[in-house]
Amino acid sequence: MASKVERNFSELFQGFSKLDREERLARLQEMGALSGEDVRFLRAGAHVPIELAEKFIENVVGFFQLPLGVATNFEIDGRSRVIPMAVEETSIIAAASKTAKWVRENGSITTEMRGHEIIGQIQIAKVSDFGHVAELVKLHEQEWVTAANRDVAAGLVSRGGGVKRIDVRRVERGDGKAMAVLHVFADPCDAMGANIINQVCEYLKGPVELATQEKVTMCILSNLVDSRLTRARVEMLGLEAELMERIEEASLFAQQDPYRAATNNKGVLNGIDPILIATGNDWRAVEAGVHSYATRDGRYRSITCWKREQNRLVGVFEAPVVLGVVGGVTTLHPTAKLCLKMLQVKSAEELSRICAAVGLVQNLGALRALTTVGIIEGHMKLHIKNLTLGAGALEREVPFVQKRLEEILSLHKRISLSNAIEVLKELRAERARELP
Repeated sequence: MASKVERNFSELFQGFSKLDREERLARLQEMGALSGEDVRFLRAGAHVPIELAEKFIENVVGFFQLPLGVATNFEIDGRSRVIPMAVEETSIIAAASKTAKWVRENGSITTEMRGHEIIGQIQIAKVSDFGHVAELVKLHEQEWVTAANRDVAAGLVSRGGGVKRIDVRRVERGDGKAMAVLHVFADPCDAMGANIINQVCEYLKGPVELATQEKVTMCILSNLVDSRLTRARVEMLGLEAELMERIEEASLFAQQDPYRAATNNKGVLNGIDPILIATGNDWRAVEAGVHSYATRDGRYRSITCWKREQNRLVGVFEAPVVLGVVGGVTTLHPTAKLCLKMLQVKSAEELSRICAAVGLVQNLGALRALTTVGIIEGHMKLHIKNLTLGAGALEREVPFVQKRLEEILSLHKRISLSNAIEVLKELRAERARELP
């Protein structure tokens, strides 16, 4: 008989959502996702000293906590994963877990990274002769790359990264003139790289001005990193032809209509942002990159695409998801460190690929719901607990109010806070009548 340690993730995730918190922690420890020390930390409320907050931001007054949960059933590139998610929105973790189970039973998730370089920009706002500047950049490129790697990015170079190349782009000003923008490409290894690429660009400001005799007006990284794209692919087999057609049509809608694309992409980020927050990564930078990449052809489009290929449903996510697993909050915040350990990632690329996979799976779950039962029924069923608490139900009243709200939802296909308040009022009136 197999020992408990040998039981696979699928078994240990069975009924996970129905367990109480202590049982969930025990299962995660059994999987090896948490250590005994991690469990004690979470059980104690994941307390973070206020002194640490003072090191992160200015004018600190306290902490704002988000619920931390785990999405279950994910098998990415053939490996089972526990996905930590810090999020306040009802149904995100449940939908991700349910859809991941569906995918695991009927298909596969594969991921890859295309390119490894981030981009820094050096702007010459009013260039007198763009062609001449372009020639000088080409002439001095290797000299500048060597100097930047020697004087600023030596640490990256020692780990296999560093500045790789420099290009120049002509950007029209709109007044008949042009600006010259140098793009500095660097491999940040397992860091997000924002600080180092900014330092590199600032360092190169002097040499660029000296060589070109032009005035550099700005040095800053770009969050549109189309030189470092993360790609995830889901393949599903054995689905009904009608369901595949509905999902394909829903995907086409998001490709062609920016109004729908905005909501579609928000749904993808529902899966990505909670992982970024949990691991201490800059979700604002990722969102900026994703949305700008979605407009790369001049029109805002979906960052996912679903199509039928013979008897398969195939979905693809592609966008820049530039993350770090060293430096900053990821290294300093104890909960972020715990979440990275839970994910068992060894590199920033691995984390990016996991995020892309979860975002694509979240998108599939939303499209499946939208094209079958509709988004309201599933979402509101999970939202019932919030409505119950919002109405002021006491702990002993919660099960009764929730059951009645589920009945109302099943009958009318919608519920609201007023329904919860009315149900609670009726429950209390009924119990008052039962009192002697």
